Amino acid sequence: MTDYSQMTCEACRVGAPPATETELDEFLAGRSGWQRLVIDDEPRLRRVYTFKNFLNALAFTNSVGEIAESEGHHPALTTEWGRVTVDWWTHKIHDIHRNDLIMAARSDALYDAAQ
Repeated sequence: MTDYSQMTCEACRVGAPPATETELDEFLAGRSGWQRLVIDDEPRLRRVYTFKNFLNALAFTNSVGEIAESEGHHPALTTEWGRVTVDWWTHKIHDIHRNDLIMAARSDALYDAAQ
């Protein structure tokens, strides 16, 4: 299985190819909690992370925000008491790109380190 958490994002452009079905299937099979869904006609990866309280959820949100900013690739984040919902997709191609797999894996690594 590919270790996306150790990879960095590549600059994405309009017309870039989305992640392949094989990449998506492998990613989803190897990582629990992620789901593939379509919102506003765009495929996304989503995971809901759980926490003991709002402060821990907020700290995780900020950590995800920091890696997103460092890579120039930004998710939708919803922070609530005890949970954070993270959606990754690539706006430029209106689909899931390999960068989204990388950032989803890196989000998991942040979560694992916080536990």
